[in-house]
Amino acid sequence: MKKLVILGGSGIGMIAASIANDLGHYEVLGFLNDFYNTGHLIGKYKKYPVLGATNDLAKLLDDRNVLFFVAYVGLKNEKETFEKVESLEIPQDRFATLIHPTAIIPKGLCSIGNGVLMAPLTQLSPDTTIGDNCILLPNSFVGHDSSLEKFAHIATNSVIGANVRVGRAVHVGSNATIREKVDIGDFSLIGAGSVVLNDVPMNSVVVGNPGSILETREL
Repeated sequence: MKKLVILGGSGIGMIAASIANDLGHYEVLGFLNDFYNTGHLIGKYKKYPVLGATNDLAKLLDDRNVLFFVAYVGLKNEKETFEKVESLEIPQDRFATLIHPTAIIPKGLCSIGNGVLMAPLTQLSPDTTIGDNCILLPNSFVGHDSSLEKFAHIATNSVIGANVRVGRAVHVGSNATIREKVDIGDFSLIGAGSVVLNDVPMNSVVVGNPGSILETREL
């Protein structure tokens, strides 16, 4: 049985822990967290200890039986969070990919990277490409020939249409819809319930139906 250490905290971190438990071949050791002291317990019903901070990662990397999952979501700080993930320099073969048994993936017709989370009832169409460290939350859908680039997050009930590119570290909020053939630039944030009909420049915040750009932040 592989050991699993989750970088982050409650929320996405506990979703990752729950999927790891459902899969049955991981022992969740606990969390690395920069805000709580070692020994603090994360979780409301099933609790996991904080093992240390991010700078304790090197010690855990020495044990080849330990895999890692990055459970960060940088709402409105997508670029900063992405750069933090990159700075960890975790080898790709040490990331745990957590795909819930109820996820629907056309066999042999999709590419899924390392360190990906696919929560219950997520669905991919044929010829989709899911980059490393992407997170897809329950009931999210990705249409055919679409791609999610590294560390993109697709929240609950979101729909990504066909032939869409979702850039690096983009966050697509709950119940959002992205029309087919749209390009979402790196580090952008799509607000909950938004309907995106046009391309989105990188580092932008989009809200509303139809979606409009609330701001484009400086990189």
